Amino acid sequence: MTQQDSRGYHYVDSVMVALALSDEVCIEQANDFAVHMDSCLDVPVEKSNVWKAARSLASAYGIEPQVHISVRQHIPLQAGLGGSSSDAGTTLRGLCRLWNINLKDPRVTQVARSIGADVSFFLDPHPSFLTGAGDVLKETFPYVPSAPIVLVKPLSGISTAEAYAGFDQDPVPTQRIDGLLCAMRSGDLPQVVAHMSNNLGIVACRLLPVIGEVHSWLVQQPGVSGAMVSGSGSCVFGICKTAKSAQQVAQAAAERGWWSYATQITHVSKRQVC
Repeated sequence: MTQQDSRGYHYVDSVMVALALSDEVCIEQANDFAVHMDSCLDVPVEKSNVWKAARSLASAYGIEPQVHISVRQHIPLQAGLGGSSSDAGTTLRGLCRLWNINLKDPRVTQVARSIGADVSFFLDPHPSFLTGAGDVLKETFPYVPSAPIVLVKPLSGISTAEAYAGFDQDPVPTQRIDGLLCAMRSGDLPQVVAHMSNNLGIVACRLLPVIGEVHSWLVQQPGVSGAMVSGSGSCVFGICKTAKSAQQVAQAAAERGWWSYATQITHVSKRQVC
C-alpha cells in the first residue's frame, strides 16, 4: 500500500485468496425489503454492506428489491479477513441469480466497487492479484495449492479506517511484489511464504501491539511455515505444513485466550447463499 492519490484513495497491490471460513447469507423472496444481521456491533443495518449491495444493485437495474436477507456471521469483525466485503459480494451473487442478472455485466462490477475496494473480488473469489485501490483485477492464479491455514486473532480489534489513518500519519515503505507474483503463478508455496509482506500490517502492530505478540508467537509454533497480519488486522494467518498442524496451533491459541480457526485456501467460494 502507498499513500493517497488525488481522489483520496490509497494505491494498494493485493494478492487475495478465499478461505473455507465463511458467513452464511440467506436471500428469500418477499413482499418488502429487509436485512437482518446477527452482528454484535451496534450499527444500523442500513449502513451495512449487505444493505448497500442489495439497494445499489436493485437501483442499477430498476428492480424493486422485494427480498429478505439474513446474515449469520462466523468471520470475526475488525480482523482484516474481508467479512463484510464477502457478505456484500455473496449478496450480489445471490441477487444476480434470483433476478436473472449476468454476474459479468459491468454494472455489477461497478456496484461492487462502489461499496468497497475488495467487494469485486468476492464476485468470483479465485486467487487474484488486484491493483488500483485494491479493486482492479489484474491477474488470477489457477495453481495455488489448497494450503492449510490457521487464523489467530486477539480479542481486541482494529478498524480499517484506524489502520489507514495510522499509515497516513507514519507511512511504511512497500516491498516489491514481483517475487510473490512469480511464486503464485507457479504455485510454489514455499516461495509464496518467502515473499509475503504487508506494510499495513506493520502499522496495525504499531497501533495494537498485541497483534505483534500474536505474530511473534505464531511464527514460533511447530508446523507453521510462515505468518503475516491479514489486511489491516487484527487477525494473523499462518500457513501450515499439514491440516493437523493447523488444528493443533488453533487449539494452542485458544488456550491463550485468542480467537482461532483452522481452515484452508479454497479455489471456489464456500460462502453459502440459500
